[in-house]
Amino acid sequence: MHVPDGFIDAPVCAGAGLFAAAGVSLSLYKARSELDERTAPLAGLMAAFVFAAQMINFPVAGGTSGHVLGGALAAILVGPYAAVLCLSVVLSVQALLFADGGLTTLGVNITLMGIVTAVVGHAVFRLLARLLPDRPRALSAAAFAAAAVSVPVAALGFVGVYAIGGTADVPLGTVAAAMVGVHVLIGLGEGLITAVTVGGVLAVRPDLVHGVRTARRRAARVAPPEPSRI
Repeated sequence: MHVPDGFIDAPVCAGAGLFAAAGVSLSLYKARSELDERTAPLAGLMAAFVFAAQMINFPVAGGTSGHVLGGALAAILVGPYAAVLCLSVVLSVQALLFADGGLTTLGVNITLMGIVTAVVGHAVFRLLARLLPDRPRALSAAAFAAAAVSVPVAALGFVGVYAIGGTADVPLGTVAAAMVGVHVLIGLGEGLITAVTVGGVLAVRPDLVHGVRTARRRAARVAPPEPSRI
């Protein structure tokens, strides 16, 4: 989904850059509440994992290939604000050192692959974590759904950006069908990777999973007090 230079016009790239800068600035401020001496190293590992995972392409359909985005996984493990920072660093390094995604479209890529996937993935996981039993299998299923939903939503976001400022001579319907169709399949693959990864962390250190910690704290606050025994 890395958008190259010249694919989106300058005004939309500038607007996306401002939006991405605002999102990263907010995340820098808010991430302090998500990270501590235990979880800060996990954020660094998360950025390295996403960077490596995005370098691996897997076949999807019709000769096309895709790679994981990692926003939902990062949001579940380290929190949505820290996830935005992780993805922003990864995407910036890829654009600057590997020409993976354009420099003029860096704001577009951070917005779609960093902010959208982290926010949507975190929201879906939080919702399902409230509704499903507090068990590893159920939480792994919630992680699968969060990743599977976040990827096509990001693809729809690209379609919206292309509709406003696309410069390629490709009909919008063709772009929408190709992007959403392929990324639904990519989302399923990313969902499996996310579910396995989150399940593995839950098995050994559930206290490190940000989405689970916040859900359990919230449940403890709203739980009715036990009746006193006389």
